Amino acid sequence: MSTIKIEDIAFVRFRAPDLAGMQGFLEDFGLTVAPDGGRLFAHGAGESPFLHVTEPGEPGFAGLGLRARSLADLETLAAAEGVAITDLDAPGGGHVVSLADPDGHRVEVVAGQAAKPPAPLPAREPWNSAAGRRRLRRTKRVGGGPAHVVRLGHCVLNVSDFRASERWYKDRFGFITSDEIALTPEFSIGAFLRCDRGATPTDHHTLFLVQAPTGPGFNHAAFEVADLDDLMAGHQTLKDAGRHQEWGVGRHILGSQVFDYWRDPWGHTLEHWTDGDLFTADDGSNVAGVTDLLGVQWGPPAPPTMG
Repeated sequence: MSTIKIEDIAFVRFRAPDLAGMQGFLEDFGLTVAPDGGRLFAHGAGESPFLHVTEPGEPGFAGLGLRARSLADLETLAAAEGVAITDLDAPGGGHVVSLADPDGHRVEVVAGQAAKPPAPLPAREPWNSAAGRRRLRRTKRVGGGPAHVVRLGHCVLNVSDFRASERWYKDRFGFITSDEIALTPEFSIGAFLRCDRGATPTDHHTLFLVQAPTGPGFNHAAFEVADLDDLMAGHQTLKDAGRHQEWGVGRHILGSQVFDYWRDPWGHTLEHWTDGDLFTADDGSNVAGVTDLLGVQWGPPAPPTMG
C-alpha cells in the first residue's frame, strides 16, 4: 500500500537567466504567461491555475508538482515523511509538501488549489474520412497561431537507479506501471507510470522514469493540446518563429499519442501531444522493449538526443 494516491501531475518548474526570452517561447508554445513576483507562471486553457513556472537563475530544471486528492491525503503524506505542510505561494493558492526523490529531484505535492475558469477551445468542423462523411457542404478552416495547450500530461525524469526511483514513487504516490522497458528478462531500465484512480480512466503515463547513461536529470515534459489540427497549427507557429524542433510530428507506440517535441531557449524539451491512451487500475501492466520505447507507428525516427 502506498502512503497516498496522487490524482495527476500539477506543474513543472525551471530556472532561466532571461525571463523575457522564456516568456516569448512559452507564448509561441501556446501557454498564457503571467509575471508574478519576479517569476513567470504559465497556464493553459484548462482549470489548473498554472502548469509551468520559471524562476530567475542559472538555467535548469527546478522540480515537478503532483496533485493530491485532498488536504487529508496531504496531511497523511506530511506525517509519514516527517515534513511540514506550507502554503503554496503561487496562483490558485493551496498547500504543499516538498520532498526530494533519490536523485535529489524536487517533488512538490499540492492540494487545495483554486481552479480557474477553463477557456473555450476552438470549435472544429468534423473530419471527413473514407468511413464516414460528417462534414457536408461546409469548408474546414483551422486558422493559424499557437496551439491551445489545455493541461500538463506527464513528465519524464532520467534517474541513476530505476528500481530505487520506482520504489520511491510507488511507495509514496501509488503509481501503477503501464509499460516497463526491459533490456533483458532480468534487467529493466524504466517504466511508464500512471495514476491509480480506480475505475476512472487516466493517462497511460503521468511519470516516466528511465535509467539513462547521461545520468539523472530532466528529460521532458508533455502538454496536451486541443486536437491534431491544433497540434499542427502550433507546429507551424513554432517553426515560423525559428524555434528548435527536436522530434516529430509522429505517433508513439507506447501511449499511442501524436507527438511534437520542441526545445526552449535553454535546451529543455517540451512536447505537444494529443490522442493518448487511457487506462483504469484494472488494466494491468505490460513489458516492452527499447524498440517500442523509441519506435513510432508513423513519423520520423527518434533523434540521438532522445535515445
